[in-house]
Amino acid sequence: MIPDFSLAGFIQSLPKTETHLHVEGALPYELLHDWKPEIYPEFPAFRERSYRYETFPDFEQQLLNNALPWFTSAERYHEAAKVMFARHVTQNVKYVETSFHLPVTGFINVSGQEIISAIKSAAPKNLEVRVFAGMLRSDIGGSLRKTIDELHTWNDLAGTDLHGFELMPTELDTAKVWQKLRDAGKVTKCHAGEFDGAARVREAIEQLGVTRIQHGVRASEDPAVMKLASDRGVTFDLCPISNVGLKVVPDMTKHPLRRFIEAGIRCTISTDDPLCFANSINEEYWAVSHGLGFTRRELARLARNGFEVASLSPTQKQPWLDQLDAVIRG
Repeated sequence: MIPDFSLAGFIQSLPKTETHLHVEGALPYELLHDWKPEIYPEFPAFRERSYRYETFPDFEQQLLNNALPWFTSAERYHEAAKVMFARHVTQNVKYVETSFHLPVTGFINVSGQEIISAIKSAAPKNLEVRVFAGMLRSDIGGSLRKTIDELHTWNDLAGTDLHGFELMPTELDTAKVWQKLRDAGKVTKCHAGEFDGAARVREAIEQLGVTRIQHGVRASEDPAVMKLASDRGVTFDLCPISNVGLKVVPDMTKHPLRRFIEAGIRCTISTDDPLCFANSINEEYWAVSHGLGFTRRELARLARNGFEVASLSPTQKQPWLDQLDAVIRG
């Protein structure tokens, strides 16, 4: 077989991670189309690369309209995750962090632990999967509080994430809950700096104590926040195609990924919600190469960053780090 020296071939060859992925937002659209083609056309307009969501509520409504009818049981989570993870394997992804929306447990009367088990059991042997519980900023102060207070005891739960509409205020108890989770060995994340400004990134770092920011794009508006992220060793789990599709940035050439790296912030790239953006992890690498001029060595560095923050043992990480270091050294 003739080696593939193209950029696409190079990206495919890189061992990669996915560290910012919502399982409901990653529902393979073909499952919907095969299930009810009269409702879900094969090529809906919102999955065109040129499609732009006018507001976050517009995006959220599109996501809910497509995802909620499917995710009605633990079995449905398993079925979707099985296809989703198979797609990761074909792209040489070795490690995935994915979150499920904790409030769904109340909608469908299925426990979060059942959902976690369903997702993890869908993972093939050659893919390491970690499952997070995602929740809205308001959930800690609502009816889910009893469940949230028990999350630190869930053995198969890797961690938690605050997501959803970022302009919502953060409940005062969040910092205490997040610390309790970290004390139990869980990873805490927070969506910040997507639809609200750099101050929300500062809040996530200084008040919530997180070192994993989901997005963080608008930290670019404040050099002091960028320095804070660098000094604290914070990682931004970025999703460039999502950022363009949601008009967080006007186009890929304006994305601050390179600025973050130059400021000493560790960054990873992921897909966020492929159901709504019709994107893949390989395409994310392609997009930053073409839109931001990332070299092959720089792409390998991005891939390495994902393994650096992965919840894997040093022995598990080392083969992938060695392979990527060989590319980086050239």
